[in-house]
Amino acid sequence: MSQPSYKPRLKTLNRRMLLRGASTCLALPWLEAMLPRTASATESTKAVPRMGMFYFGTGMNMRQFYPEGYGQDAKMSRILKPLEKQRDQFTVLSGTSLSHGGGHDGAYPFATSIARGEKQTISPDQLAAEVQGKHTRFPSLQLSVKRGTGFGSQALATISWNRQGIPLAAENDPQTIFNHLFRPPNSQQLVKQSDEFRQRGSVLDAVLSDAKQLQTRLSQSDRQQLDQYFHSIREVETTLRREMDWSDRPKPSPNLDGFGDYEKAVAPEGNGKFVYDTYAKLMYDLIALAFQTDSTRVVSYVVRTELAGGVYPEFGVSKGYHELTHHGNDPKNLEELARVDAIYMQHWSHFLNRLASIREGEGTLLDNTLLGFSSGMGIGHSKDLLPTMISGGSGLGIRHQTHLQLKDNTPLSSLWQTMVERMGVNVDGEFQDSTGSIRELLA
Repeated sequence: MSQPSYKPRLKTLNRRMLLRGASTCLALPWLEAMLPRTASATESTKAVPRMGMFYFGTGMNMRQFYPEGYGQDAKMSRILKPLEKQRDQFTVLSGTSLSHGGGHDGAYPFATSIARGEKQTISPDQLAAEVQGKHTRFPSLQLSVKRGTGFGSQALATISWNRQGIPLAAENDPQTIFNHLFRPPNSQQLVKQSDEFRQRGSVLDAVLSDAKQLQTRLSQSDRQQLDQYFHSIREVETTLRREMDWSDRPKPSPNLDGFGDYEKAVAPEGNGKFVYDTYAKLMYDLIALAFQTDSTRVVSYVVRTELAGGVYPEFGVSKGYHELTHHGNDPKNLEELARVDAIYMQHWSHFLNRLASIREGEGTLLDNTLLGFSSGMGIGHSKDLLPTMISGGSGLGIRHQTHLQLKDNTPLSSLWQTMVERMGVNVDGEFQDSTGSIRELLA
């Protein structure tokens, strides 16, 4: 009688296991061996989900944005021509709108459907971060072409909001972001970091003690305000605990072959020669690296703020982007506007190619990443002709069809709902002003 074949019991690998040697450490890519030993054959093909939300301020030339026709055979428009070879990896959505969009205040309702001047609420990326951010060094990253928040102005620099409706500051310097993600602290920085942890912990303890004593002398209305304050303190405490927990774990050191030079990167507001084409690729590549190393699973990126979009040599145009949007139906203005939009799509194509080049499980990083972009307005400052696209995510149940016509005035929030549900967020009841997830996108 033949003996049963022996299969060795493989030890599960830690997702953050590092290869050490020559005084460096290199993060392992996603491997099936990182799954629990009890994982089934179906589970073994799954990788963790990622999500990115992207804002293109001041809209696009919508007369040359939408493909001609619908479905997978739709003809690429002038602006989308750079994405021709990737048509099976994205879907343009016609018919999306923002109930409070249009004009240059559109960045405020972009992620939350809440108009400028009103109390904001948590944005979809932060909902996803609450679920997926428990497993990563950084729950989310906020990136932008402009540093900070820009809150109060039309040129909002962020589209991320926490549960208290507070805007989350964005970073725009590729070198700073790279160091934040991957550069290990030196001995002096470690000492300073330890001192900061102790100092911040002491301050939090003192503030919380004073606030609790004050609570007994307040009216019901003031207590509600104080409860919100307590919530903010708890958020800071959670962040501090996270930083302390991760402080003794080595940062990944990704393979940068084929990537740009982050040591020489120049930010839009920095010193040195700024080339937007170089900058755009560095920023998109940083997102790919952050996703690949599982440093974060959630990113928001303001690619272009409102009232902005400079005159760069590679654009080959005579005016700034905002000035071009006030085209007055001048053929030259419209032509130059489409030229700039096509360059932005060349950068998007670079981003998709980068993600698609990274193998993960039985697919690619792009297959396991949901990317949604749009704007706060369409051409003519309209709120219902938005340049909306979803890319990637075929491994997360997204079925692409190049160009999909939705019902007129489908809320942009329906796209965000579709994405956060794929990220494992349980949308209980209503979601913003969404009419439900976009079923036509689901496999």
